[in-house]
Amino acid sequence: MTGSFFKVVVESAVMGFAIAAPVGPIGVLCIRRTLANGIPHGIASGFGAATADAVYSSLVAFGLTAVTALILKAGTLLSLVGGTFLLYLGITTLRSTISVSEDDVEPSPRKGLLYSYASTLTLTITNPLTIMVFVGIFAGLGNTVIAEGGRAGLIVLGVFLGSTTWWLVLSFGIGILRTRITPGILVWVNRVSGLVICGFAVRTLIGVIG
Repeated sequence: MTGSFFKVVVESAVMGFAIAAPVGPIGVLCIRRTLANGIPHGIASGFGAATADAVYSSLVAFGLTAVTALILKAGTLLSLVGGTFLLYLGITTLRSTISVSEDDVEPSPRKGLLYSYASTLTLTITNPLTIMVFVGIFAGLGNTVIAEGGRAGLIVLGVFLGSTTWWLVLSFGIGILRTRITPGILVWVNRVSGLVICGFAVRTLIGVIG
C-alpha cells in the first residue's frame, strides 16, 4: 500500500514538474527576479506559482466540480485581471534597473519576498488555462484513481512538490550565473524580459477582447 501511495506521489510530481517547466510569463518573471534581486526572490516567485498549481489540482482532485465550473465560467474576467496585472509587471520590468551585486539589492517593504510570492500566485491563479490543464490531466487519470483512499491528497502533494522542484532548479541555476553576467547584458535581459511579459499580456487581453 505504501509503495502504491509513493508511486502516486512520484507520478503526480512528474506531472507538476512538466506543467511548470514550459517557459511562459511566470518563468520569465522568475528568471528576471533571480537576476535582479537574487535566488530568494526567484524561489518566492516559484512558490507562488506552485501554490496556485496546488490549489487548482486540489479543486479537480477532490472533485469540487461546482467550484471548478464557476472558475471556468469566470474565465474571461480572470483573463482580463491577469492580463492587466501582467501588463503592469511588464511595464514595471522595462522601467526598472538590475544590479549584479547582492549588496546593492534593497527591495522596498512593498516589493520584498512577499510581493514576489503574491504576484506570481495572482498571475497563475487568474489564468483559466491552468485549471483547464489540470481538468484534462485528471480526466486522463480517471475518477477511480482520484477517488481511491486518500489518493487525492497525495496527487495534490505530488503536483506541489514537482512544481516546486522546477522553480528551485530554475532559480538556483540562474542564480549561479547571476554574478557572471555583465551589467550590459543585464540591461538587455531586463528589456527583453519586459517586452516578453508585455507580449504575453497583450496576447491575453486580445484573447479577451476577441
